[in-house]
Amino acid sequence: MSKLSPWSKRSAAIGSIAFLCAALFVACSDDDSSFATRPSDWSSSSVCDDCDDGSSSSAKSSSSSVKSSSSAKSSSSSVELSSSSRIGCKTETEDNCEYGELVDDRDGQTYKTVKIGDQWWMAENLNYAFTDVPYSFREITSDSTSWCYDNDSDNCTKYGRFYTWAIAMDSVGIWSGNGKDCGSDKICSPTYPVRGICPEGWHLPDNGEWDVLFTVVGGGSKEEGKVLKSTSGWDDYYTHIGNGTDVFGFSALPTGGRSCYGGKFNNESFYAIFWSSTEYDSDYGNAVSMAYAFDYAVLSKEEKPAGISVRCIQN
Repeated sequence: MSKLSPWSKRSAAIGSIAFLCAALFVACSDDDSSFATRPSDWSSSSVCDDCDDGSSSSAKSSSSSVKSSSSAKSSSSSVELSSSSRIGCKTETEDNCEYGELVDDRDGQTYKTVKIGDQWWMAENLNYAFTDVPYSFREITSDSTSWCYDNDSDNCTKYGRFYTWAIAMDSVGIWSGNGKDCGSDKICSPTYPVRGICPEGWHLPDNGEWDVLFTVVGGGSKEEGKVLKSTSGWDDYYTHIGNGTDVFGFSALPTGGRSCYGGKFNNESFYAIFWSSTEYDSDYGNAVSMAYAFDYAVLSKEEKPAGISVRCIQN
């Protein structure tokens, strides 16, 4: 596991507390209530010791290439900390963000991209349909290791797809060998950057790259989530926080995710969670989370067979 920055240390501490609370809740209740009362109900303390999340499955290989309107490269070592970078590039009346376009030749889908600091990010969640790979966790099975919320294709158009950590890392080595064998029940040694399931020329961000993003947009303000969350769709019934300002064009949507317990889809309008390519341990991958109830972003650990969103960053 890579060394954590001060932001990650703070986030890890918050995430660990949320995780422990969730584990205690699971121990006391059998219901499937939302993150409004259970902040992380697919991150439980149970070990996924009988999962097949696609980490050892074979799949059809397909070629992929990317076209982008910019040749700028992302950087995990250069952080812009000017006051203008923290203010953002969008207001209610003007949008001065620098956008690009990413075409995934595997399926022809086009994604909006945005430059934040020195990094180029997808401004939408990945929606590449990695299918025909069986999933099994306890009694729950599926013919796919990527899903649309509620198995509704319209939600894939809206939110992108959810992926297990093994598939996000491309553990079977279809597109690159950098994340090969990074599945459940094992410690892996990826070679960074990990392309994973991302289109060619892009990769799954690691903890350090997420750190750079949050430092640029937050600058220690603890409002990383607020400025990256979309301006609509977030629940605010309990907290009156809800929507973000999206002043950097990142447009994080409250997608929720897919639990590996019961295979249920949970917490639409409450949470946005994105995989990191940095492993936590043999059973958990790192992820970053934004929520309806707070303005900051946290580093959390999520069980590898859970279905979570993917945002890619340019090489």
